[in-house]
Amino acid sequence: MRAVPGRRGAILAALLLFLAPIASARVALVGGTVIDGFRRVPLDDAVVLVDGDRIAAVGPRSETPIPPDTEIVETTGKYLVPGLIDAHVHLFQSGGLYTRPDVIDLRDRRSYEDETAMVRAKIPDTLRRYLASGVTSVLDAGGPRWILEARRRAREVETTPTVVAAGPLLATHAPPELEQDDPPILRMRSVEHARELVARNLAAQADLIKIWFVPVPGEPLAPHAERLRAAIDETHRRGARVAVHATQLALARLAVAAGADILAHGIEDARIDTALVREIVDRRVVYVTTLAVKEGYREALSGKLALSPFARRFGDPEAIATLEDIAWIPAKRRGPAPKGITPAMTWNLRRLQAAGAIVAAGSDAGNIGTLHGPGLHRELELLVAAGLSPLEALRAATLGGAAALGRNELRRVAPGQAADLLVLDADPLADITHLQRIHRVMKSGRLHDPSELVPGRD
Repeated sequence: MRAVPGRRGAILAALLLFLAPIASARVALVGGTVIDGFRRVPLDDAVVLVDGDRIAAVGPRSETPIPPDTEIVETTGKYLVPGLIDAHVHLFQSGGLYTRPDVIDLRDRRSYEDETAMVRAKIPDTLRRYLASGVTSVLDAGGPRWILEARRRAREVETTPTVVAAGPLLATHAPPELEQDDPPILRMRSVEHARELVARNLAAQADLIKIWFVPVPGEPLAPHAERLRAAIDETHRRGARVAVHATQLALARLAVAAGADILAHGIEDARIDTALVREIVDRRVVYVTTLAVKEGYREALSGKLALSPFARRFGDPEAIATLEDIAWIPAKRRGPAPKGITPAMTWNLRRLQAAGAIVAAGSDAGNIGTLHGPGLHRELELLVAAGLSPLEALRAATLGGAAALGRNELRRVAPGQAADLLVLDADPLADITHLQRIHRVMKSGRLHDPSELVPGRD
């Protein structure tokens, strides 16, 4: 690379130093307002002292000494919140129109092999989009085994979120449209096979087990319930946790009784009863919301998807372009419009929130119409529209998300916690969309400018 001489070279060097993540081992964010979901009131004019990848101290500026050789970052007029956590994503899906041929089969326009190869090649870009969106941790709730390798590689790159991954889903059935050499879904054929699949996933270093518990038309439920119980028992015997996709009340009741640690979606078909509420609260089952994916499918497949400026800025432009292809798809190929957010989903969310359940925000990003990164922000808007306060929504994307991931060190801005946080230009308690006004993202103690992670297009 040719050197740039004289004053121009000095200016360029200074600019690059300004744009680069802060490299100091010790950083102090000084003057901002800390909102961490635990304190009754925000902490104004605060100091957040970061040492390496951990928070060392948090307190008022007047009471918090800053050691020598600390990099000072002025945050007066800004708001500091924990890094956001999306507790339900699928990295093997693009969010575009061609990513779920079992929902709408367009393989004559783009093969599933081409779609999945493209998604896999773009994983580094996808993860940067999460970080630029303020999402510092994600839970991949099921996908091909290569996701586990992508998770390992993500640990070696500072511009990626923390990735917790379940590996292939264990299921009541596996859609033939998704078949490939490394399938995202494995059917549990028997009780013994269910236990074998659990052992196989955990041997491959899956962080948890995900079960896709969906009724199979024409098949009795009882054998599938037995396999569910066997898989959960085997997972717990091996010291891991289980998330269960169970969107119907009866199935959710079976999953909780069998020992599910996470309900991976909201219950959509009926209002939850008091006994199940009590069981979820007492057993500390994490209830993941996933409202955005219901809206995304309904709007995308009807050709009425309206993306926010934030989604268009930080979402994958190729995925967005494919969503616009729906205008060229005949109505008879689209099929009936999927169900959107049901009244039961929002009622159950409010009921569990009021009862003290652990509610975690999950977007189900990767599904058609729900973009990686910005999808979580739409989820938070929908949580507030459903009746949660902005603070409760923020807690769902921080405290609740940390519970879903099994990572307590990600919960808040406090000493000993991971140095994952956002510096915002506006107060998120006044308006949940202010979480999109991101000045800087700190991941593992290093500050990043979102516009540098995902440069804007001219």
